[in-house]
Amino acid sequence: MKAPKMMLLALLCSFGLAVSAQEKTTWKEQEQFHGIMSKTFHPSEEGNFKPLKEKSDSLVIIAKQWKASKIPAGYKPKETAESIAKLLKQCETVNAAVKSNKDEKTLGTLMFEAHETFHYIVGECKTHD
Repeated sequence: MKAPKMMLLALLCSFGLAVSAQEKTTWKEQEQFHGIMSKTFHPSEEGNFKPLKEKSDSLVIIAKQWKASKIPAGYKPKETAESIAKLLKQCETVNAAVKSNKDEKTLGTLMFEAHETFHYIVGECKTHD
């Protein structure tokens, strides 16, 4: 009687580990984008636009890499692709605004919108069981 229970327990534990490993699947390009977004958006929230002005080109480059990458399992493919394309356009708009010396209020608004799109992708574009 104990052997079947132990086998069932082992099976359930291994299934739990498989699910846990799947949930921790990383998307390298998403993480890279998050890194540059964090370094540019959060300082701008506090009125420090220097990092954004120095790295607005990087936002575009990394957004392009993310857009070109394969969408992993666990994301809604169509919605994710459309949202990343939107994010890329927003990053290009931010970069153009930086290059044309737009005021900080405009830069802050544009970055807020891009940041919201990023969070939409990492939250709402995921499939939920």
